[in-house]
Amino acid sequence: MNKKKLIWQIPFLLLLVIGTVIILKQGQENINYQHDEGFIFGTVYHITYHSDTNLKKEIEAELKKVDESLSPFNKTSIISKVNRNENPVVNSMFTEVFLLAEDISNETHGAFDITVAPLVNEWGFGFKKGVEPNKKVIDDLRKIVGYQKVKLTSDNHIQKQDPRIMLDCSAIAKGYGCDVVARLLSKKGINDYMIEIGGEIVTKGINQKQQPWRIGVNKPTEDSLNTNQELQTVLNVTDIAMATSGNYRNFYYKNGKKYAHTIDPKTGYPVQHSLLSATVLAKNCATADAYATSFMVMGLEKAKEILRQHSELMAYLIYTNDDGKTEVWYSPSLKEKILGDS
Repeated sequence: MNKKKLIWQIPFLLLLVIGTVIILKQGQENINYQHDEGFIFGTVYHITYHSDTNLKKEIEAELKKVDESLSPFNKTSIISKVNRNENPVVNSMFTEVFLLAEDISNETHGAFDITVAPLVNEWGFGFKKGVEPNKKVIDDLRKIVGYQKVKLTSDNHIQKQDPRIMLDCSAIAKGYGCDVVARLLSKKGINDYMIEIGGEIVTKGINQKQQPWRIGVNKPTEDSLNTNQELQTVLNVTDIAMATSGNYRNFYYKNGKKYAHTIDPKTGYPVQHSLLSATVLAKNCATADAYATSFMVMGLEKAKEILRQHSELMAYLIYTNDDGKTEVWYSPSLKEKILGDS
């Protein structure tokens, strides 16, 4: 009887041992998730990744390379030297971003434009304080704005049609920084990570709860202090990049009039349309970042046109209808990634 009882107990003991090993393994995997954060590009970054080794020094070294290439606030960066007409030889990072920006400018008919900085600054969202410019000032600045007025030469220099032209990659650099870190982690053989720089995100694999990465999209309520974190929806963004642009937080009032931070490169004035927020998902974050900005310039209907032409992109757009109520439009291919709407 004892032998028979023991034989029947063996399978249960094996299952118990196997289950315990799995639980311990999962617990060890959770412990091995690294969590790094810091300050770069004038904003905060958060990076979570599955690794036995902490890579913060190497991550920050890569981000510093991006900063030294593309930050207009870094006086020694390549882009700063270009803006000062020092005619530097541009490196591979600068070249990659410049060519991508040029391509997206063409695809969006100039809605995305890295030469828009003088207009942005004049409207008070760059290096100057908010002062409403007059029409003559705007018209004069428009003469030195236009992505077609700069080009990359065969010997890796930037050629300007006018020395007053300034480049600003702020609407693509954070996304590119996410991509650079993602490349580093993938090169290290890391298959589970979430990289976030100033709201732009790249994910791969699963989180430490062994689940797909989930990212919330904030409700576009007027919140210049960035204190409201109420979510509009939650998206499954595993193995994809995501970027959001919106006018509901970055604006200012002058003489009772509200000015959005998004400037239309063609008109020289802040955009005035119903689109409140544009979240774009793409294969890389630099692309998602640039298209999110482009859509905020273009508005809802033109953004839809671009999306119909680019099946590789997905978007979640929040806008106000004719009655002033908030509504949502999203790409049909995004439906399966939406985990919940409020």
